[in-house]
Amino acid sequence: MSDHSQDIAAAIAGAAAQQEALDISAGGSKRDLLGRECNARVLDVSGHRGITDYQPSELVLTARAGTALGDIQAALAKEGQTLPFEPPMFGGRATLGGTIACNLSGPARPWAGSARDLVLGVQLIDGLGQILNFGGRVMKNVAGYDVARLQAGALGTLGVLSEISLKVMPLPEQSITLVYDMDASAAIDSMNRRAGQSGPLSGACWFDGRLYLRLSGAAAAVEDTARSWGGDSVADSESFWGDLREMNLPFFHSPEPLWRLSVKSSAAVMDDPSPTLIDWGGAQRWLRGDFELAQLQRVAVAAGGNASLFRGGDRKLEVRPQPDPVSLRLQQRLKNAFDPQGILNPGRLYGQF
Repeated sequence: MSDHSQDIAAAIAGAAAQQEALDISAGGSKRDLLGRECNARVLDVSGHRGITDYQPSELVLTARAGTALGDIQAALAKEGQTLPFEPPMFGGRATLGGTIACNLSGPARPWAGSARDLVLGVQLIDGLGQILNFGGRVMKNVAGYDVARLQAGALGTLGVLSEISLKVMPLPEQSITLVYDMDASAAIDSMNRRAGQSGPLSGACWFDGRLYLRLSGAAAAVEDTARSWGGDSVADSESFWGDLREMNLPFFHSPEPLWRLSVKSSAAVMDDPSPTLIDWGGAQRWLRGDFELAQLQRVAVAAGGNASLFRGGDRKLEVRPQPDPVSLRLQQRLKNAFDPQGILNPGRLYGQF
């Protein structure tokens, strides 16, 4: 365990005094994902690590941002618990801070909640080098903002996460995966129908002509539902969902740009021959190919959502749609409040900040 919060705060304060931009990095597993390029001096926070508090009976864990997710999951597993949002480990390089900053969640997201949903509180170092505490065990938020959860998805532009408190959950007693041969349209209908029924559904994914439904929870409920729903049972269920979570399925092994559409779960399949993978019970659609952001955004809006360039492509350009004017002004006000010099991960979220 190593507490480097004071050193990080001093480095940020010095950079702010010089108006020097900083690129915040720990494991580096998500440097080429989600956001735009950030051309700035790297501030390495990987040494700031360690679990600082874990209360299994309270289902709460607190750890420094540079802590490897693998270390956290290992500690939780000893107590029969887990991070329910199933964040990707990315070969052991993923850290808690980067995962929360990117708001990355795995296959269980529609049923267990997102990374943001599980954040109870954070210690944050702002763009002036001040160490601030919000939410959870420490203090109530002010001015109506849930500051702790605002950090999830901000890509480090609103401060450097120093310490994070999370809700954890017990591991399920049993898990079974059922598989069915069907096309994408039939799979979307089936996923939505099953999601509306009582049953321990914890994963629903379609790709390469097959629908996968995961059931997790009490053994009796899982087994009863599996008998009722039919389908074939997947022998190594854990490996399949692990490969999906880690983006190791064959679908992701391509140099083509990878796009993510977040849409209504019941939205029709996109009328395009490009390779597609459907996750989150239909609400997350992955596409590979050379598209334009504006083109996919029109499709996503019609389907009740939005589009973004997740990996690859030209990351000097915008990789997500510009927010509406009201949201843009709000984001700018938040940026000015937490990082008045604009030195933290500039341009990572949007070109203007």
